[in-house]
Amino acid sequence: MHDHDDSRITLDLADENATTALARRLTAQLKPGMVIYLNGDLGAGKTSLVRGVLNALGHTGHVKSPTYTLLEPYHVGGLDLRHFDLYRLQDENEWEQAGFRDEFDGNNILFIEWPEKAPVPPADIVIDLVILQQGRRAIMISNTAIGKACLKLL
Repeated sequence: MHDHDDSRITLDLADENATTALARRLTAQLKPGMVIYLNGDLGAGKTSLVRGVLNALGHTGHVKSPTYTLLEPYHVGGLDLRHFDLYRLQDENEWEQAGFRDEFDGNNILFIEWPEKAPVPPADIVIDLVILQQGRRAIMISNTAIGKACLKLL
């Protein structure tokens, strides 16, 4: 890993406020159609990050992890955002029957937890959240030009 690698950023997040601050900075760079994978153990802060993005866009309602529904759709701040949590997805059959593929319309911004469980589009940015003794570490890796442009401006 190079220190000057603009396709990878590592940030230590001391607390919930730091996660919210990162979410705000990320929100400012979101573009329609972006795909962001969220990786991390249970409790690592994946939903907190999405909540921070939604709040930065002006969402004032409750934000819960779509653990059982698999998908929570939001329309906020002029953007369409989809929060997927595929942890409980049984198989590809369930995925097809749910019609989730229709959500990949090039307009919706997709935040996807447990992306390996379904045939989801490739990520522009992968965010790995690691639980530390104090706070969290966010490792953000861009895989595309749009992802790289986003990270460069964070």
